[in-house]
Amino acid sequence: MGSVEKYFELVDQNQQQFIETLREAVAIPSVSCDASRRGDVVHMGEWLQARWEAAGAVCKRVEPGKQDLHGVELDLPPVILGQYGNDPAKKTVLVYGHYDVQPALLEDGWDTDPFTLVETDDRLIGRGSTDDKGPVLGWLLCVETHKQAGIEMPVNLKFCWEGMEESGSEGLDAIIEAEADKWFKGTDVVCISDNYWLGTKKPCLTHGLRGVSYFHLQVEGPGADLHSGVFGGTVHEPMVDLVHLLAKLVDNSGRIQVPGIYDQVMPVSEAEERTYEGLEFSHTALASDLKRDVIIHAEERDTLKHRWRFPTLSIHGVEGAFYAPGDKTVIPARVRGKFSLRTVPNMEPEKVAQLVKRYLQDEFAKLGSKNKMTVIETHAGRWWYSSPNHPNFVAGSRATEKVYGVKPDLTREGGSIPVTLTFEENLGVNVLLLPMGAADDGAHSINEKIDKRNYIQGIKLLGAYLHEVAATDMTA
Repeated sequence: MGSVEKYFELVDQNQQQFIETLREAVAIPSVSCDASRRGDVVHMGEWLQARWEAAGAVCKRVEPGKQDLHGVELDLPPVILGQYGNDPAKKTVLVYGHYDVQPALLEDGWDTDPFTLVETDDRLIGRGSTDDKGPVLGWLLCVETHKQAGIEMPVNLKFCWEGMEESGSEGLDAIIEAEADKWFKGTDVVCISDNYWLGTKKPCLTHGLRGVSYFHLQVEGPGADLHSGVFGGTVHEPMVDLVHLLAKLVDNSGRIQVPGIYDQVMPVSEAEERTYEGLEFSHTALASDLKRDVIIHAEERDTLKHRWRFPTLSIHGVEGAFYAPGDKTVIPARVRGKFSLRTVPNMEPEKVAQLVKRYLQDEFAKLGSKNKMTVIETHAGRWWYSSPNHPNFVAGSRATEKVYGVKPDLTREGGSIPVTLTFEENLGVNVLLLPMGAADDGAHSINEKIDKRNYIQGIKLLGAYLHEVAATDMTA
């Protein structure tokens, strides 16, 4: 029996023990956005560090600094850096994950206590089970199982666990930049397991993420709110101007109306077109998830393209307008609309902001309004794209086939995982996104879960991936 097969056999034997480990982690309510839970977040980081050190890893606790959370000054949770193995003859893989979770209350609609792992026939339900405690524990259990089986780890493993991912990863970028030529020196490739399959049955590898540019569009008029019965029809109303401008940003087919915005978009190649064939994705399943068929596109591949590789613009809300129940006949003096634009290769955030601001200024000028209009860019996160033919992805694909018996789908994500680009730019190495969870896990939602199959097979996958990296020429 080979090393990988022996590892797989022991993972199967230890299934219940692995579930109990996840139960222990889920029970720690490490909610990073809640000041009252900051002690629990720190406890979760310390729990991970202690468990890794017990397994033989060398760890380094890094304090990112202070945070002002709604007027309360708090210490940011520690970033736990570690290394298991330091053999210069072996490749070195860096893995990343986060140990903080989204808020969760029983009264939010959970069927059970969100911080008590509930085991059903095929599901493990609890906050953080899939995002991201299950995958983070997967790496730990992979190392512990190798050790238990007497199997030498095929690579040196470095890791970076943070406790602020659900709250903007505050402080992490500075640590990665500072440690790039220190703790992270010698890293050959990076692997992140913090996203999900495209569907529920077929695994995938993810090689692209969209960026996001966020804007506030503010219109200011009179010095105070006005009575509509007295001033309606006699003044330029900020809300009227704002609604007009927001409506000019995107049409009902989802096409962005800003001139020049598509000029930087990388064309769809014939090779890319082939990657949309045979994916585990259907409009029927999507409409079911949406609870209503409101899908724009007729072809499934067009839906995926607009989720993954074309820019999109979404309007999120209006600040300063009346929104409470009941009726109020007020003309707001100042309103602020909020919208975001998802960017893709090869769009430059600076150019995007320039085009958006110029277009809105031109459209506002056409109104002839005496109000004041301001466009404020509040965030500009870049997109990330990697070739699925890179040896790191080849290793991930082979590992997936070994565990699941099928070639993985090659996917991109519509959202953003900023740390992916941070690692790639600062370390100068390839990054693979290797998901453990499925599309219906409900991360951030009520009744978050990970299927037992995904959890146990996912632990096998992480181990198989490390063995494949060891056997793959990363310079090819």
